Amino acid sequence: MQIVTISSKLQISVPKKIREQLNIRPGQQFIFILKSQCLELIPKRDINNMRGSLIGANTENTRDRNN
Repeated sequence: MQIVTISSKLQISVPKKIREQLNIRPGQQFIFILKSQCLELIPKRDINNMRGSLIGANTENTRDRNN
């Protein structure tokens, strides 16, 4: 666990160790998701980079599918 401080401009610096582990680069965008009292950051991915990522996925028992 690493602790960071919010700056006077309400900015947070991601610790170097975490940046390196997650390969975070300057200019990269993130999606913020608020869950109760927690904040989740999800790297925004270009839809073209996701092509083929679901090949072989099991589509049985899909929750919202009407049969």
